[in-house]
Amino acid sequence: PLLLTGEPGTGQTRLAWSIAHELSLGAPLIFHTKTTSTARDMFYRYDSLAHFHAAQLKEGNKKLDVRDFIAYEALGQAIIDSPQRRSVVLIDEIDKAPRDLPNDILNELENMAFSVRETGERFETHVPNRPILILTSNSEKNLPDAFLRRVVYYHIPFPDKETLEQIVAKRLNLSAEFRQNMLAEAINLFMEIRRSKGLRKPSATAELLAWVHVLDRHRIDIHSQVEEQLAKLAMSYSILAKNKEDLDKIRR
Repeated sequence: PLLLTGEPGTGQTRLAWSIAHELSLGAPLIFHTKTTSTARDMFYRYDSLAHFHAAQLKEGNKKLDVRDFIAYEALGQAIIDSPQRRSVVLIDEIDKAPRDLPNDILNELENMAFSVRETGERFETHVPNRPILILTSNSEKNLPDAFLRRVVYYHIPFPDKETLEQIVAKRLNLSAEFRQNMLAEAINLFMEIRRSKGLRKPSATAELLAWVHVLDRHRIDIHSQVEEQLAKLAMSYSILAKNKEDLDKIRR
C-alpha cells in the first residue's frame, strides 16, 4: 500500500484517479474514513436495524437472506471483484479513524482477504488482480509504527509558484482584464502570506482559486493605494483565512 501525506489541495486524492486512468482500471473505489470507522467498515457494512425491521414485517415463514442487508465498501468490493478485474482503492484520510483501526486491518491488508461474520463467507484476492491500495493522511494524528512498517510512504509537497499558476489557469476562466502579471502578483502575495504570517491553518489551493476568482470578478488591484481598493482587498482576505486570528494576521 502507498501512504500519501500532504496539505489539503496537494493532489493526494487526484493521484488515485490518475493511477486508475493511466492503467485503464476505471474509477477508483473510495472509502471516506470517519472518526467512528471500524476495521469492518473498510470491507463491508451490515445494516442490522433494517434486518430487524424486515424480520418484524415479514409474512409467514418467509426466510430473509442476511446478504440483502450487507453492502460492500471499497476494499471489500475490490477483493470480491479481483477474479474479473483489478481496482484502485482509495482510503481517504485514514488518520481520522480511531488509533487502533490501522493495526486492526494489518492482516487483511497483507493478505488482501476478509471474512463476513454474518454469513461466514471469506473472500480472498485473485493474486494477479491484487488491488492497488492508496491511503491518504492529513497528519492530524500519528499512525501506529506497525502499520507504517507495512506501507510505502510519500509526502506530496505544496505546489511551487509556477505550478500554482498552471492550476489557476486550468481551473479558472479569468477575464481578459486580469492579465498574466496580475495573476503572478496575486500568487506571489498568496505565497508570502503562507510563508511569513504564521497562520494556524495555511491557505490551500482551493482558497487560492476562490481568492483569485474574487480578485478578477471585483477588479481588485492588490497594489492599489486607493481607499476603495484597499477595503476590497482587506475584505477578500476572509477567503484565505479559516479563523479570526489568521484573518487578523493577514490584514496587518
